[in-house]
Amino acid sequence: QVQLVESGGGLVQTGDSLRLSCAASGRTFSISTMTMAWFRQAPGKEREFVAGVSPLGNTLYQDSVKGRFTISKDNAKNTVYLQMSSLSAEDTAVYYCAGRPGAGWTTTYSNYAHWGQGTQVTVSS
Repeated sequence: QVQLVESGGGLVQTGDSLRLSCAASGRTFSISTMTMAWFRQAPGKEREFVAGVSPLGNTLYQDSVKGRFTISKDNAKNTVYLQMSSLSAEDTAVYYCAGRPGAGWTTTYSNYAHWGQGTQVTVSS
């Protein structure tokens, strides 16, 4: 059974940085063969793609986070990270880790088969 567990969320102030982690587990689940992504959902809004990393390590970002967020992964630890900096109130949301087999970019949340439970990020102004 695949399990994605996010951690690292919390309450920060405008301009602060935060790093989220997503630890993956499961007998045959390896992020080295998966496209992994971070999504977020703010109250009253749809879940939106934030950043993704391909099996080969290529990355994709939503325009609003380019230059501020960095997605990375450690295949040996089966863990994906999201380093966030220059945070603003608009970044407040529940952040979800997601994974789908193979390569090929998609920013549509329904195309991701595996999800974590989410971690809350609140940016106070």
